[in-house]
Amino acid sequence: MTGNVNTKQKGKASILLIYTGGTIGMIENPETGALESFNFRHLREHMPELKKMGCDVSAYQFDPPADSAEMGPEGWQKIVEIISENYHMYDGFVVLHGTDTMAYTASALSFMLENLSKPVILTGSQLPIGMLRTDGKENLITAIEIAAACEGGLPMAPEVCIFFENTLLRGNRTRKINADNFNAFRSYNYPPLAQAGVLIRYDSAQIYRPALRKPLKTHLSLDRNIAILKLFPGMSAGVTESILNAPGLKAVVMETFGSGNAPRQEWFINMLRRAVEGGLVIVNVTQCVGGSVEMLRYETGQKLLEAGVISGYDSTTESAVTKLMYLFGQGLTPEEVKEHMNCSLIGEITIPDK
Repeated sequence: MTGNVNTKQKGKASILLIYTGGTIGMIENPETGALESFNFRHLREHMPELKKMGCDVSAYQFDPPADSAEMGPEGWQKIVEIISENYHMYDGFVVLHGTDTMAYTASALSFMLENLSKPVILTGSQLPIGMLRTDGKENLITAIEIAAACEGGLPMAPEVCIFFENTLLRGNRTRKINADNFNAFRSYNYPPLAQAGVLIRYDSAQIYRPALRKPLKTHLSLDRNIAILKLFPGMSAGVTESILNAPGLKAVVMETFGSGNAPRQEWFINMLRRAVEGGLVIVNVTQCVGGSVEMLRYETGQKLLEAGVISGYDSTTESAVTKLMYLFGQGLTPEEVKEHMNCSLIGEITIPDK
């Protein structure tokens, strides 16, 4: 463990801060003006506010820190291992992460941390923590407070979440929607879990709570043989075929138009049908930022259904991709994966009443 910033005191909540990299953990080099990662052993110096918090905070730093664009299965596995190794020592976890792929990491962790009963809060910032107008300090302080919050001896938000710009969101429902503004994340198909103002107001009815408290079970095996096929007007048969016939490919997240619509050209539908018959799992998600796939609404969607494409309902692309990685990583067959994709494992989709 590197960067202990406080010692455990009896009766206080204990939080493990995991710095993976990203803008929040950078300071400006006074000589070059370039942004560089600072060592979290110096966290007290940069954030004296931590001394005033009613919880104990320890810090673990990736060495070297990883840029958000570099985060993937290895980084997710490392975070899961850190949480697993320290699970019984801490009441909650805060993961500092770059914003670009934070939604992918949050989605992946939600599947990899089975039976999670403690908060895992991801946060970051659009400006480095050492800058005057940074959003990093408020995001970090509030994320720690949420990770430590409990009522009746139970944590207020025992799931994988993203906290950003005063809003707590379910991790596997969240997308990055803005590259410049402080309100960089949004969950269009699921309401916020909490809003932070003068007080932090939790919407307890929306927070996922396991029916039974079971021991944490971690899953480290992920299958990367997943692709994203984004439809666009005028796409060619050659490009489509090159994606669907990629060597070793097991599943495709197909981003369609509107409520799950796609071209009805015979070559396209036949190509999808052959791919499915060959064992490929194709999941239909909408390109729209909000809303759900309804493949029976229009004939174009029905054609996809007839070809063997399955609905992704209101899943984000980030959640669908990482869920497929997780399911195939468990050694499931394509048919078993399809069954699990039609279920909400950890609140990642809404299945409409039939």
